[in-house]
Amino acid sequence: MWIVLNKSFLSVVENRNNNKELLVRSRVKGDIEKVFPNSSVFEDNNADYKYRSYLDREEVAYNISQELKNINYDNFKKSVSKEDRLRINTYMDVWSALYKMQN
Repeated sequence: MWIVLNKSFLSVVENRNNNKELLVRSRVKGDIEKVFPNSSVFEDNNADYKYRSYLDREEVAYNISQELKNINYDNFKKSVSKEDRLRINTYMDVWSALYKMQN
């Protein structure tokens, strides 16, 4: 599952060695910690998502539900920090690609 937040992009999959855990992954250093501040993040330079953390399913569900509850904007794209130009540009590329699917 991809989770695109205004402060973080995450990929979440099942831990193939322990189905009670999820593997939270990111391509941007610090993105996991923005949503899971108590996580233990490690780097895998040979993986498509360099930054990774194994987390309990319930913790992932709770923290993501808190992100949903705390939405305080009516336009996602405008909620991304203007200082984070790389994130804004990347998200606009994703938005454009997905917009093509609509038509």
